[in-house]
Amino acid sequence: LGDAAAAQRLALPAGRRAGTSTTRSAILEVARDAFARDGFDGTSIRAVARGAGVDPALVHHFFKSKEDLFLAAVAVPINPQALLAPLLAGDIEHLGEGLARLFLSLWEDGAMRLQLTAMVRSSLTNVAAGALLREFVSQQLVGRLALALDLPDAPLRSTLAGSQLVGMAVVRYIVGVEPLASAPVETVVSALAPTLQRYLTGRI
Repeated sequence: LGDAAAAQRLALPAGRRAGTSTTRSAILEVARDAFARDGFDGTSIRAVARGAGVDPALVHHFFKSKEDLFLAAVAVPINPQALLAPLLAGDIEHLGEGLARLFLSLWEDGAMRLQLTAMVRSSLTNVAAGALLREFVSQQLVGRLALALDLPDAPLRSTLAGSQLVGMAVVRYIVGVEPLASAPVETVVSALAPTLQRYLTGRI
């Protein structure tokens, strides 16, 4: 038994802790704090690995990229890059409408709504969770659009659009303020799209 245990220890990658689930959880805990404190751009895989006491290669073992690590940290089961690709490939003049439809489609899905609601509610009562939500919406979602468009004031544009989307989600889906809460999706899209379009491509 002793020889077998020794062989098993030697088979572990450098820096890897015993217990896959606990190691992954430790990495995520450090990552959440780092992303909340330093933002996406200010957080590195190496820094997360150092905080979790593991080799950076092990972080890459669990999470293929920093984007994957961030998505796992905020616990949102969607890939912003994949979601936004069709919008960026389409007509820029209808970007606001496309973004509104995309955002509403996520919230209209029952299972997804539960996860998004938990995320937003946490952000309203926890500083770190709030920072993660802001980072996700302004940088990973709307921010990707603004940067891809290569327009002036991209950070401001993305923040304005993100605030519009999050505010609408809180009022419609979480607080349930009428008549917005029960308004048809098409009505909400028509009202929201022009404002998003102006934030993204218009004059600020």
